[in-house]
Amino acid sequence: MLLTADYHTHTPYSHGKNTILENAAVAKAKGLKEIAITDHGFNHLLFGLKRKNISAVRSEINEAEKLTGVRVLLGMESNLISVDGDADMRKSDLKNFDIFLCGIHEVVRYKSFSDMYKIFIKNYAAYKFGKKPSDKVIENTTKAYINTIKNNPVDILTHINYKCYCNIKEVAKCCADYGTYIEINTKKRHVSAEELNIMAETGVRFVIDSDAHSADRVGDTKIAEEILSQAEVPLDRIDNVDGRLPKFRFAEYKIKNL
Repeated sequence: MLLTADYHTHTPYSHGKNTILENAAVAKAKGLKEIAITDHGFNHLLFGLKRKNISAVRSEINEAEKLTGVRVLLGMESNLISVDGDADMRKSDLKNFDIFLCGIHEVVRYKSFSDMYKIFIKNYAAYKFGKKPSDKVIENTTKAYINTIKNNPVDILTHINYKCYCNIKEVAKCCADYGTYIEINTKKRHVSAEELNIMAETGVRFVIDSDAHSADRVGDTKIAEEILSQAEVPLDRIDNVDGRLPKFRFAEYKIKNL
């Protein structure tokens, strides 16, 4: 299995160590055709991308493409911020980006205290104390994921079930219906082989992403290979390996709506 593209990498514009050019250079050395720069979303209280820096990010991306020949997409790992399906990438922001990732994170400004309590506090408490989350926690998290996918042209759902708990089958069904990919993240173990099989039964498609916070990890596939070796998901369900590139819904949305 050879990775064709890595759609989840970070830079010093949020929580990464290396520049856009350094990420792209490693991608070139590893034979990748394209990468995405997806720094943390605007509502991340510690490491969020600043709107005032978007033009600078775009300039560095253009330079990196010229110097490496690797296609570099400007994206963001947006934050899910409400049970009703709000994200911190607003409609007015969409024109500035090429790809739209979204996930659940800590230290985020939620739409309301109720949303923070239902999505973050209850999930984190269950994770922190190693307890099985209640059915209500799972229901609220599932609802938040599904509403976000329905309300936003999300290309990739990042590290599903990491420090949060949802009905992965129902979320995967929604992703399959709306054309959103589920990420197999190689920075953290967020799903088991069994969970991957359950999601695959819905027809959802996957991408493998490094979630690299340093350039040396761009294109890394180790954890994904380990999980896939234990699962029953064929490689043709993963759209950024072996020369293939995904067809993202955000690109189609921009053509029709922006």
